[in-house]
Amino acid sequence: MVNRQVRIQNYIAEYFVSCAKLKNNRRSIQQVNLKKILVKEHDWTTEGATCLIQLVHDYGSFILGNAYALSIVLGKEDGDVGLWDAEMF
Repeated sequence: MVNRQVRIQNYIAEYFVSCAKLKNNRRSIQQVNLKKILVKEHDWTTEGATCLIQLVHDYGSFILGNAYALSIVLGKEDGDVGLWDAEMF
């Protein structure tokens, strides 16, 4: 299994590249375009991408970082909703 810290660093790098493509001299990224790139380049379902974007918008990195840490401690690798294919990782 890939080290969790390395996995997160890889996600950050991949999302940074994807978001840089979408910005393209704009100040912000349109949600519809972000959703499309999450589905196309990052293997999210449409529902999963929508949920991910909403979580980021509603809670931000501080709360989600704490949620991530707690999910590791509680052994919750994948949630019960099933918005992505856990077998890929």
